[in-house]
Amino acid sequence: MSDKKVLFVTSNRIGDCVISSGIIREICRQIPGARITVACGRPPAPLFRAAPGVERVIILDKKKMAGHWVDLWKQVVGTRWEMVIDIRGSALSYLIPAKRRVVYNRSWETGVRKVEMVSRLMGSDTPLAPEIFFDDQARDEAAAVIDPQLEAGAGPGPIIALAPIAHQPGKSWPADRWGALVEKMKAEPRFDGWRFMPVGGPGDRPPATPALQAAGERGVDFVGKGDILASAAAIGRAALFVGNDSGLMHVSAAAGRPTLGLFGPTEWWLYGPWGPKTRTAASNETRGQFAPIEDLTVDHVFDAVIALHDAYITPETPAKP
Repeated sequence: MSDKKVLFVTSNRIGDCVISSGIIREICRQIPGARITVACGRPPAPLFRAAPGVERVIILDKKKMAGHWVDLWKQVVGTRWEMVIDIRGSALSYLIPAKRRVVYNRSWETGVRKVEMVSRLMGSDTPLAPEIFFDDQARDEAAAVIDPQLEAGAGPGPIIALAPIAHQPGKSWPADRWGALVEKMKAEPRFDGWRFMPVGGPGDRPPATPALQAAGERGVDFVGKGDILASAAAIGRAALFVGNDSGLMHVSAAAGRPTLGLFGPTEWWLYGPWGPKTRTAASNETRGQFAPIEDLTVDHVFDAVIALHDAYITPETPAKP
């Protein structure tokens, strides 16, 4: 077994962890046989349990007076690290023994997308594409929730995943509009036989309710039904994804699903989903200009969903991670 150990300090946010997930493969390329320890927040931690080369995941629960950094230092200071990669730019990276340090700082923020920033940080000439590292546990957990609902009434058919949640202020499209969007899709012949699956965490129930109510018997409920990797596997069962600018949007894109991200007063040209099958719908479509997400109309989003459908849906479209 290799004695070359690498510490990867990443985010406490799901979206940022997904965006920088290409670093895992790059570590394995630069240091074959590397034994990787990942330090991250609790919500994104399951994303790394099946990642190549990862032998340990340390969960950073935020504490007062930066106590979480002290706890992490105690767990890693006794190891001689071949490399430390810290996309959070913490002082910790300079307080532990390492042959090489790769530490993010704000000077890297030069108006390029974050996937490109972390790729440059790692010395890669090409973007390190985000990736979801699925395992059988996640697939089984998703199936245990989805399949009984399909058998009980929703029936077989393509699934469109919906993520009506974004936890940062100003990023959530109003909940009632998700219901109106589902109603329009139900009336659209392209979506005959389709199922509508809201996805979210345990606290995301109220914003998802209008979409589920509108879906009726064609609804599949995956809100608060599993951890982030199970949610990713559920999204992997979908043929299309529509969601707010959120971690789940980035999960969908990294899982290879045709993905539409909804944007209000944030830089869609910088923070939109990454990948060849991704699109955005913004309340102001002019680069460098902004408008509240409430200005994003149901008709605008519906038209974007239709365009996504027509670009990527064929009878042979795969829908499994």
